[in-house]
Amino acid sequence: MAAQTTEVSSPAYILNTKAHKRFSLLSNMRKFWMFYIMMLPGIILLIINNYIPMFGIIIAFKTVNYTDGILGSPWSGLTNFEFLFKTKDAWIITRNTLLYNSLFILLNMTIPLAFALMLNEMKNIVVAKIHQTLMFLPYFLSMIVISYLVFGFMSDEHGYLNGTLLPSLGMEPVRWYFTKEIWPYVLTLVNTWKGMGYFTVIYMAAIIGIDNEYYEAAMIDGASKWQQMKNITIPLIMPIIMIMMLLQIGKIFNADFGLFFQVPRESGVLFPVTNVIDTYVYRTFLTVGDIGLSSAAGLLQSVVGFTLVFFSNWVVRRFNSENALF
Repeated sequence: MAAQTTEVSSPAYILNTKAHKRFSLLSNMRKFWMFYIMMLPGIILLIINNYIPMFGIIIAFKTVNYTDGILGSPWSGLTNFEFLFKTKDAWIITRNTLLYNSLFILLNMTIPLAFALMLNEMKNIVVAKIHQTLMFLPYFLSMIVISYLVFGFMSDEHGYLNGTLLPSLGMEPVRWYFTKEIWPYVLTLVNTWKGMGYFTVIYMAAIIGIDNEYYEAAMIDGASKWQQMKNITIPLIMPIIMIMMLLQIGKIFNADFGLFFQVPRESGVLFPVTNVIDTYVYRTFLTVGDIGLSSAAGLLQSVVGFTLVFFSNWVVRRFNSENALF
């Protein structure tokens, strides 16, 4: 046993192992050189779009003035980050961002999954495709378009709610853009409606990939549709569900700017329930014009998201490594 251990840890063995790995790498590169060439444009684009701009991180630690440029501007340390935590609105924007995104993650995981399970049970393929198309359509709409759709429903004077629905029910018109209590529900509904088709299609693709033999065996054993969904469908697509959840957790500190800026139409009365980190930084930039503050907010969001993805993935891996993202 000792002789075997000595042989494995000997310098000659280590050198031979490294040489073998180097030879295998070169062999694979020669064998799959065409695939590496096909990857090259994507890698170059990734470097240009994602890695070279990371040089701008230093802006978050500087007081930028356009006379000296980015490199010549004086360093400010963590002053730009203090701005996000010491203002009177710091708690409100952080609370709104985290609570909204947590709710969005929950709804985007459950409601689209339910629709995917129902669409999968449709026997008429044409009807199922029509439903999928109609559900996916809102995902391609700009938030500006959606803001006008919401305005068409909730306008004080000519909106459908105040002009048609409420009078028919004998109710008084409501000034929706001055009633902040209703807007957490409105924003949640709009976000779910817009993204539901996207997540439903992903879950549908995962469900379609399940081998029918599982369901045939379950039907022979007398399993109901609910039991098949509970014991076959959901467990087999759980890796996809966890991946989508982890990707959303990585953006929990980022808010959909269009949703919180365009849809409420900049109504100041609604700021306590619609103001998030992204909109707050944008309004501050318009007022102050300091790009260091915006860069600090963006860097903070990225670092928090990066950390949360790794932590969440570690938690998932502790319970089931097969469902982990990496």
